[in-house]
Amino acid sequence: MTTRYTKDHEYIRVEGDVGIVGITDYAQAQLGDVVFVELPDVGKAVSRGGEAAVVESVKAASEVYAPVSGEVVAVNDKLPDVPATVNEDPAGAGWFIKIKLANKAELDGLMSEAEYAEYLKSIA
Repeated sequence: MTTRYTKDHEYIRVEGDVGIVGITDYAQAQLGDVVFVELPDVGKAVSRGGEAAVVESVKAASEVYAPVSGEVVAVNDKLPDVPATVNEDPAGAGWFIKIKLANKAELDGLMSEAEYAEYLKSIA
């Protein structure tokens, strides 16, 4: 399993040709208490850098961007009913969508865990 990160604080955990997408612990902390999540329909095509979901917190509304292009093959249907899961377990039960990757080479443009940790230090 490979995990990659974006500068917008999304992560993608890749298993085979499917990636699980969510927001990082840093992102959920910046948002504050998540109160609403809007997920795309299964079957929707998403493009790298394009909107994949919407999350609203007590502080702000924000888009969740697709780290890679592909087709949404699953959504976390528990999030709309229990959006606080994003705050409680962003890297686990708080995932948003699963994407069937259109082009695995797009992963090369994302940060590794070590690179993301350095990036966080640079913006702190």
